[in-house]
Amino acid sequence: MIAPPVASRTSGVIAAPAQAAAPVAVATRASPLPPTGGVDTISPQQAQQLAFIADALDTQDYFQVLQLPQTASAAEIKRSFYRDSRIYHPDRIFHLEDAEPKANIGAIYRRITEAYYVLRDDAKRKKYLVDINSPERASKLRYTEASEAELKAEAKKVVEEEFGTTPKGRQLFKTALQEIERQQWSNAERNLKSALMYESSNAKFKEKLALVQGKLDEQRRSGDSFKIK
Repeated sequence: MIAPPVASRTSGVIAAPAQAAAPVAVATRASPLPPTGGVDTISPQQAQQLAFIADALDTQDYFQVLQLPQTASAAEIKRSFYRDSRIYHPDRIFHLEDAEPKANIGAIYRRITEAYYVLRDDAKRKKYLVDINSPERASKLRYTEASEAELKAEAKKVVEEEFGTTPKGRQLFKTALQEIERQQWSNAERNLKSALMYESSNAKFKEKLALVQGKLDEQRRSGDSFKIK
């Protein structure tokens, strides 16, 4: 998910401090976690990979954290965040008993959310790009202008936007997502409508409901409404 730090074969000394640092190349790698479902156990190999990813966080800028080039669009930043935040979301490891990999997954998720908080904002992203392409890159990898309280509040808002603000709403939405994966459109519609009873203004719930109802309309038009999906 997150690129490992790039090892230099040179001395690493910047010959001309006044010059801007060259943009760092983007490298990608597969996550050691499955893309969906709960994670109840972690193999030694997975634990080692998670530790490597977590250890590398402090050497990476936010674009590397999200596996994006510095020219990434707002839509690409959003897609990358949603992909990676689902993989490393703490709800998936609720039953995981191994403390160290659990802590590493939490650290990765928090940094992903922090990266999205900065990069999705045009003004913050513009300043951040200047900072990480300057000779002071190493000290500018984290966005320090925002207070810790602001970061936490924004992170909470991002999670709520994606998964819901109430326990029951989140539970119903997750069930609906599982039904969508299985193409159980009627069940998904029922769960999404129930979720909206708890969070009537949730845009994400409404977006998924519109998608599901579109699928149901397609079934009715094709005469497949009575087929079990």
